[in-house]
Amino acid sequence: MAYTPDKPKQAESSDELRARIPGWGADLNPRDRPSVPKEQFDPNFSGAHWEFPERQPELEPRERSNEHKFLTPVFGTTLPPRGLSGAIRRYAYKQYSEARAAHWLLLLGADRVDVVESTLRKRAPWLLAGGVAFYLVKRARRSG
Repeated sequence: MAYTPDKPKQAESSDELRARIPGWGADLNPRDRPSVPKEQFDPNFSGAHWEFPERQPELEPRERSNEHKFLTPVFGTTLPPRGLSGAIRRYAYKQYSEARAAHWLLLLGADRVDVVESTLRKRAPWLLAGGVAFYLVKRARRSG
């Protein structure tokens, strides 16, 4: 829509919207809401059966912020830190607060190192096979 010097069209009123769209604003009036007779608001009732959630067991050491006493009750375990990238991540969490740029820059660097590590892991068999083949060809040329 192009900008023009004309005054923009005003938004439709609630009555206009209700006339144009069947059911519009059905929940505006609490007496018209279908859940009102059943709805009972209790600010002290959360529905949880616990005061503090059951803690997930920490089977492998996890990186954790030095600003908190313990890990959250539930945490991800699908990709535990490993290799050089894991060492960089552990260092970032151990040495620097999450409020410091160094913490986040180290984590960004660890992500880049992880990309290189995973690429090498995927291609290691091919690189090893290529190196062995190269060695054998070179050795055969020397002796022949």
